Amino acid sequence: MAIALKESEDLYLKDFREFEERESVTVPEWLSKLRSEGMRAFAELGFPTTKLEDWKYCNVAPIAGVRFQAAAYELNDTIRKQVKEAPYAGTDCTRLVFLNGHYVDELSSLGGLPKGVTVTSLAKALRQEKTFTAHMGRYADHKTHSFVALNTAFLRDGAFIEVPKGVVLDKPVELLYVSTGSEEPWVAHPRNLVIASQGSQVSLIETYVGLGGGVYFNNAVTEIVADDNAHVDYVKLQDENENSFHVATVLAYASRNAAVVTNSIQFGGRLGREELTTVLDGEGAEGYLYGLYVTGGQQLIDNHTAIDHAQPHCSSREFYKGILDGKSTAVFNGKIMVRKDAQKTDSKQSDKNLLLSESAAINTKPQLEIFADDVKCTHGATIGQIDPESIFYLRSRGISLEEARTLLIEAFAAEIIDHVKFGPLREKLKAALLAKMRG
Repeated sequence: MAIALKESEDLYLKDFREFEERESVTVPEWLSKLRSEGMRAFAELGFPTTKLEDWKYCNVAPIAGVRFQAAAYELNDTIRKQVKEAPYAGTDCTRLVFLNGHYVDELSSLGGLPKGVTVTSLAKALRQEKTFTAHMGRYADHKTHSFVALNTAFLRDGAFIEVPKGVVLDKPVELLYVSTGSEEPWVAHPRNLVIASQGSQVSLIETYVGLGGGVYFNNAVTEIVADDNAHVDYVKLQDENENSFHVATVLAYASRNAAVVTNSIQFGGRLGREELTTVLDGEGAEGYLYGLYVTGGQQLIDNHTAIDHAQPHCSSREFYKGILDGKSTAVFNGKIMVRKDAQKTDSKQSDKNLLLSESAAINTKPQLEIFADDVKCTHGATIGQIDPESIFYLRSRGISLEEARTLLIEAFAAEIIDHVKFGPLREKLKAALLAKMRG
């Protein structure tokens, strides 16, 4: 049964009071204070509406109109088998597995890490790691962002990764979030914090996959900190089920001569929204943003990106692509900000979209905000259909119409997928794209 917007916000406040009462005895004072700040901010902000420019094409009323319960799960042989056979599972790397937002040690694999590297669940780290007092809640702003505020209020589980100075991880760390259906709609608030210390290197794969057809809502926040000369390679894969909602906030912070590479792949969900911000806050910092969104049916996928050139002599490259079919809608809003003192900035941005249906729609808006005078910045966006001459060329060589379309779509998407460095995942992504195209 649908519920009114104000009533929905009041229900979250009621749930928070119950959550706070259960947790009050076992959590440190700083965490309790942070959660309360998050709830107060959400109470003031409420859910965003389409009257706000950044939410003009993304109506979250379907989220606000559902009475979500706190996420729970039951671990049994069926679930174990489903997780083992889940898409994208089985890659050879360190892995933390979460069921409906809860860390499950039995299904995870944490061996083979270099000395001093921390890879653990957030629930455990919150009570043991002093690092949190300096980093948690510092980057993703819960005071101005409704969904970050809600995530902060119910902050409980997720992942904490810390790589010491000079350490290089040979294999990626995977965060596998598996969502299972249930009779009642549920909500989880995953929170991930990644700290790459000076001169370190780490690759991270954050995957969300939905099993079954239940209604659920993942409201995720990931904060990435790359210290001086550190390198972070981050892949975010969203392949939720067709009834799900997925709202994600990713904030990457790069210090002097650090590099952060992000690759966002979005296949699933009824409504998906991702806000990805990269802050280049040290001379010589580099940011590379790649993204691919593939929609069908009546899906809505909304990408908001921001690259903040806060210091001079920094460079960034952003390339996003969309493939839209059915009656789906996609949004791309990409902003590059060059601050007053950020001279010698070098930045390029591009968003290209392929429409496979006359009923599909894309709202794309690349932006530049430049307050320095010695910069090189370009941006652009394109919207088009499959080239009929290319189709004719392939068909004249004995290739069927369906296979010709598939080959051209694969080639269009390959420019993004090929930036995924981890080979096993790259091949799984190509297979998933083919499966989605063949419907």
